Amino acid sequence: MTQPTSYRLTGTCPDRVGIVARIAGFIAELGGSIISANQYEDTETEMFYMRYVVGAEPLGMDADAFRAAFEPVARELDMTWSLRSSDCPQRVVLMASRQDHCLADLLHLRRSGDLVFDPVCVISNHDDLRDLAEWHGVPYHHVPVPKVGEGKQQAFETTSALIREAAPDTIVLARYMQILPPWLCAEYPNRIINIHHSFLPSFAGARPYHQAFRRGVKLTGATCHYVTEELDAGPIIDQDVIRIRHHDSIDELVRRGKDVEKRVLARGLRYHLEDRVLVQGNKTVVFS
Repeated sequence: MTQPTSYRLTGTCPDRVGIVARIAGFIAELGGSIISANQYEDTETEMFYMRYVVGAEPLGMDADAFRAAFEPVARELDMTWSLRSSDCPQRVVLMASRQDHCLADLLHLRRSGDLVFDPVCVISNHDDLRDLAEWHGVPYHHVPVPKVGEGKQQAFETTSALIREAAPDTIVLARYMQILPPWLCAEYPNRIINIHHSFLPSFAGARPYHQAFRRGVKLTGATCHYVTEELDAGPIIDQDVIRIRHHDSIDELVRRGKDVEKRVLARGLRYHLEDRVLVQGNKTVVFS
């Protein structure tokens, strides 16, 4: 059954007395109904974070009109804010290499209606996953990435052009086993989501399961985070762990790790798509 349209209003501003009352009063004056409300006051930074879901029908105005009406309130509160309508799914570019477990899971969740987004294309440095993407009706672009030299720069310029043409709201690295150049990361701040097969900040970089195995740790996991110019150091959205037993081989660790990877990526992407993640510096507030 189709859900009624709602508007997700998110914002961050300096904390002060009366913010919740001011916003709730503004919505009530318009005849609106607050379906859900989340707020958090960070006493260390003295910042206020909020996510309100407002029913669209009682307001009797479209998203643009609601934005225009809220703008003076946002200025009054010195608020950085955004408003998204639930009937406008985000456009998502998916990027992957050879491993299919994360990509297949996201496309399945989208197909079943359990995760709402518009997969505008898949970009890969290998051709292995073309059949999977095209079976789901998603355009597939194969852009080989050489290990070194000018060809690598050219490959990322081609990739960047494809992304710009797709005009995504969000980019998801679903086990895309390439490091994006800093200039590409900087172009989409807090809009590129990665799944790293480690419980960051431990074991950043390549082959983290092998690193964990050699170190003898008893817990490892997966981390969903925003991509920044610093490798595997962006704001963390979600994490989960698996326990390592003394008799686990690396192959067994990798196999079990795939389950937690796809689970964490799907959950982190859901939070992002539903505007539940607010970024402040290198930390996140997640209204889960």
